[in-house]
Amino acid sequence: MKKARMIPQSFRGIGLTVGARGLASEPQRMAMKAILALEDGSVYHGQAFGARASAGGEVCFNTSMTGYQEILTDPSYKAQIVAMTYPLIGNYGVNRIDVESWKPHVSGFVVRELSPVVSNWRADGSLADYLEQNEIPGLQGIDTRALTKKLRVRGALNGFISTEAIDEAEALRRAKEWPGLVGVDYVKEVTHREAFAWDANDEQSASFNLHRGSAEPVNPRAICDPLPAADIPIVAYDFGMKYNILRRLRQHGFRVQVVPAGTPAEEALKYKPAGIFLSNGPGDPAALGYAVRAVADLLKSGVPIFGICLGHQILGQAFGGKTFKLKFGHRGGNQPVKDLASGRVEITSQNHGFAVDPQSLPAEIAVDRINLNDQTVEGMRHKSKPVFCVQYHPEASPGPHDSTPLFAQFRETIARG
Repeated sequence: MKKARMIPQSFRGIGLTVGARGLASEPQRMAMKAILALEDGSVYHGQAFGARASAGGEVCFNTSMTGYQEILTDPSYKAQIVAMTYPLIGNYGVNRIDVESWKPHVSGFVVRELSPVVSNWRADGSLADYLEQNEIPGLQGIDTRALTKKLRVRGALNGFISTEAIDEAEALRRAKEWPGLVGVDYVKEVTHREAFAWDANDEQSASFNLHRGSAEPVNPRAICDPLPAADIPIVAYDFGMKYNILRRLRQHGFRVQVVPAGTPAEEALKYKPAGIFLSNGPGDPAALGYAVRAVADLLKSGVPIFGICLGHQILGQAFGGKTFKLKFGHRGGNQPVKDLASGRVEITSQNHGFAVDPQSLPAEIAVDRINLNDQTVEGMRHKSKPVFCVQYHPEASPGPHDSTPLFAQFRETIARG
């Protein structure tokens, strides 16, 4: 097992070469052809970038204007080919800091136009180089607006992307043969294999801050806000957890012990946690019977629980409810969510293709947040136990910070006992 996967602080698993050296070979990349085929028979031809490779996956779109590096490294995108709706991608490059996991997880990456120039003081390399080093095919030069409209009308479609010499017939055949997400456990492919303590030396969790007013030369990457004492021990289940979740938890005073997705409840409780956190992750929540059983056992323990995204869906099943697949999912940084108790609307960051069926929930579970676009469940709480969850990403990265107070709410829930 690679050490970088077990100890994310090293970031050696992200496969990033310092310097935007890929720019010299950009004209050669532009001449390479790429293809994207969908199971409905649609075929898109464009220019290749990134790796010479082929992959199947569920084709989805993300409406975020920035944050492509975080999207690439979000484990929730395992087995998906992501199309960005914003037309120009790659202009600020990639760096060693804005990673959300031990490696990129997307199957393929589709953009309207790849920026030929990298211009940002934090950049360590180009997007094209990053995909090439991580063996991910990229495609540019297609009408991503038309692709997005198709996915909104038809729903998410299985697809096949290739930057190799593959003809239309072969690409279509492989798109139709890809098995899909339903019923498949992708969590086991992205979770850390062994438990670890997050950022025990407080080197990875502090928020960056701008430095002003010093006559001495300062490395701007080293200027960070101070961290509070880590005075509340919790266990975080890694179903495909983004690192910014761990950073946010630490910033709110939690001492986080991360455990693999398959950890039984009794093993998690041996750490004597004051709370349990359930993370995001990829794929079909209905395929995760072992996780549902563990969470159902944790509910009996009385320990406060906070879940997000896939953790929200697992909690929904542990409550006795069911999940279903959305037509095209919620992916982007502009999803409006209404808090039914206060009437407040949060603009949220989301990335999921499944949702909890509100009609299947028992009476002791209250739906307290809904999506204003399609009225799907965005938040639940137990009426008598210290348990709550949301479908979206309060840690953002990328996205707005409207929902950051949920971490403080978790701390308050634990304090109330």
